[in-house]
Amino acid sequence: MIKNSLIKFFASGLCSGYSPFIPGTTGTIPAWILAYFWLGHNPTALWLAAGISIVASIALASLAEPLLGHDSKKIVIDEWAGMIISLLMVPFSLTNYIIAFVAFRGFDAVKIYPADRAENLPRGWGVTADDIVAGIQANILTQLVIFILAKAG
Repeated sequence: MIKNSLIKFFASGLCSGYSPFIPGTTGTIPAWILAYFWLGHNPTALWLAAGISIVASIALASLAEPLLGHDSKKIVIDEWAGMIISLLMVPFSLTNYIIAFVAFRGFDAVKIYPADRAENLPRGWGVTADDIVAGIQANILTQLVIFILAKAG
């Protein structure tokens, strides 16, 4: 069915989640590229993208779970939401965006409280909630690192 194919396509982050090599990280890369090359110069667009990606992630993950499995590694639209959140209010630069990427992937992999609890929510809510928390945690760390680097320099 075309509908199921579209759900899988978007839930897998334009098929980036089908990577056999660390699909969460591979699936985050397109969101980072989109943010860096298209959204990063426009804070309003970044905030809008964060809101849209959260809503889209919850909906698409809920629809994709019956097709791909519960919290399937192929579902990476939640990584898109978390990655964009980690970039909110971060001064635009390649260095800062790389710091945010590394921080987000670290927090998403480790799942520090309350991210570990958030993923227990049902369906797309749980798939997305832990990445929202990881995005917030990564954003805070990124802001702190930028502040420390500015004071040291």
